[in-house]
Amino acid sequence: MNPWLAAAAALLLLLAPCGVVALRRDPLDRLIGLELGGVLVALILLLLGECFARSSFADLALTVALLSFPSGLAFTRLLERWL
Repeated sequence: MNPWLAAAAALLLLLAPCGVVALRRDPLDRLIGLELGGVLVALILLLLGECFARSSFADLALTVALLSFPSGLAFTRLLERWL
């Protein structure tokens, strides 16, 4: 197994607790789970791109990283209405 693939698999395992937090906790913890999940997905895509020597994964990781910040802001805006 390639070390890049092993690192991506380890980060993929760390993505599961973020999903649990995003689904089952209070709204502020959900926001943290959402932001951390976005960071982890971007890192996983970068590692997979390096593993398979595909630059398109790096482009996709950049897109995920750029879109995770506005999604967090949108969630915060909706959260502001509920609290």
